Amino acid sequence: MELEQIPGVGKSIAKRLRDAGFVNVETLAVTPAREVKEKAGYEKLEAAQRIVEAARQALGCSFITAYEHWEMTKRRLRCTTGSKALDSLLGGGIETQAITEFVGQYGSGKTQLCLTLCVTAQLKPEQGGLGGNVLYFDTEGTFSSNRVYQIAAENGLDPGQTLHNITLSRIYTSDHQMFLLDNAFEKCAEENVKLVIVDSVISHFRGEYLGRETLADRQQKLNLYMHKLLRLAEILNLAVVVTNQAQSDPTPQWGNRQPEDRPAGGNILAHASTTRVWLRRAKGEGKRIARVFDSPCLPEGECVFRITAKGIEDAPEEEKAEKAESQE
Repeated sequence: MELEQIPGVGKSIAKRLRDAGFVNVETLAVTPAREVKEKAGYEKLEAAQRIVEAARQALGCSFITAYEHWEMTKRRLRCTTGSKALDSLLGGGIETQAITEFVGQYGSGKTQLCLTLCVTAQLKPEQGGLGGNVLYFDTEGTFSSNRVYQIAAENGLDPGQTLHNITLSRIYTSDHQMFLLDNAFEKCAEENVKLVIVDSVISHFRGEYLGRETLADRQQKLNLYMHKLLRLAEILNLAVVVTNQAQSDPTPQWGNRQPEDRPAGGNILAHASTTRVWLRRAKGEGKRIARVFDSPCLPEGECVFRITAKGIEDAPEEEKAEKAESQE
């Protein structure tokens, strides 16, 4: 829905809002008025509130029935990971209008999964893809165009075209991360982006905000970032995948109990992510175990997959029986 369709918004106001990053009515309607005031340069908060409220009324963002919500969910798509077992664990694959978080230690396969999704997301929906392009935020310098090229070639796709359809953004600071996300709304709408990947979401926040005295500021900023990601997913019906680091539990351990790993980011990431999946190594070449440990619509469960030249694949049936004996 175009901005000019909001009552009282003419060409000059619409241009002002677009220049501030609010490319359509949907983006404006889900943005806090205070943020609109700051970005669009309104002197008074009341002026921004009127614009936001008018956008919400234009969209009918007040109350809907559960049936209307159910009808809206029919627009959701799912993207294959390359592994039928992992797709089944995720209820059919990576879901649009949602944030899927993959957590794990170094070498657990998070980036390999992201690189595979860069390829599978470009497949047509009838082939298990999303039929669109990919926006990849790389905060750790781990994106590999050579690996994407290999995965595409191994799966019989055009590697060059696959790489052309991926927009890469190397992130250097948390402020840079926030800035580029603000510009992603317009970028995704213009270039038919159907998958946004942030690998990893927590890296710069952990590196820049050190000590307990900075924890509140870090979490507030991280909370804002995650909610913007969720708004992006819902407004444009695209899938968002974020990777997260594992950290040791700092609480004292008693007896022979070993310290346990837990996701970084605390409750902010826990509440903002729709589905959370823990990845870990398993016995056997290239094998990994995925475990859904938090989701509003999926049961907890595990599956085995493997990393090969083709990206993410199913593990052979005889290997799946070894899951219970895998490394913890």
